[in-house]
Amino acid sequence: MKLFSQRKGLRPVRTVMQVDSIDEQLRNNLWDALTIFYWDRVTPSLVGRSLLWLPDHSDMNALLRLVWHLFFQLPGDTLSNYWTETRGRLRGWFFEFQWYEVYDFIEFVANHYPDEDGSVNSGFMDFCNIVLERHLSAYRFVGGQIADVTSEEEISEIEQALEATQGLEAVNTHLHTALSRFSDRKSPDYRNSIKESISAVESLCSLISGDEKATLGHALKEIEKHVQLHGALKSAFEKLYGYTSDADGIRHALLEESNLRSEDAKFMLVACSAFINYVIAKASRAGITL
Repeated sequence: MKLFSQRKGLRPVRTVMQVDSIDEQLRNNLWDALTIFYWDRVTPSLVGRSLLWLPDHSDMNALLRLVWHLFFQLPGDTLSNYWTETRGRLRGWFFEFQWYEVYDFIEFVANHYPDEDGSVNSGFMDFCNIVLERHLSAYRFVGGQIADVTSEEEISEIEQALEATQGLEAVNTHLHTALSRFSDRKSPDYRNSIKESISAVESLCSLISGDEKATLGHALKEIEKHVQLHGALKSAFEKLYGYTSDADGIRHALLEESNLRSEDAKFMLVACSAFINYVIAKASRAGITL
């Protein structure tokens, strides 16, 4: 029997959020970024009928010599002066790179292109960050370097919550739906991802409290009769529930478009997953069978 995530075609969390991988679409878009900001800046003259000559004293020539010498550590005399040949070799390597080598390469280019006022390199990094966010990469350009924006701990919390709730259909379905809404590359639905994340917590608390119609606030009060909760933690989730009830009208059919971003939905998914893991552990310690 296929699990819910398999029936829905949902990939593992680490693949969905592209922690240690890069899918074809992300790789294509990063190559496009290199093309727009760097490769298309080459304006050499035509040699013969088909090949383009790379000028000796161009900014691109300076970059490529650094790429050859420092990044690939190849002999300098293997760098062709024919731009079409050189670009073809770069493209071939780029699409054969390991996922981490792609990030190495774009970081190297962004820090070694001789950009006098910094506008080209900064524009490239900003463009890459838009692409990385759209494709749910776990990394961004920060201060000129590729940095983590999704930690191992965050991924683990989501994975643990999905596994721990496999026998709790309503909770598990809400979590999977939250992840699915968040990770839709073509049309992400951050508003409903947040709603599903908090609904997963609400479903778990209602299950433990025995009141299916209880809201999170009421369920938290009831759950304290069975499971000891830290006051600050309880208060924090009551406020989070209030956030989902009010911010951008998430639970209301407002006409205006929400300004929620991926970081909002990711925070709620991770926070709710962590809370679910915490409550399940507490319930187990208290001898409560779910």
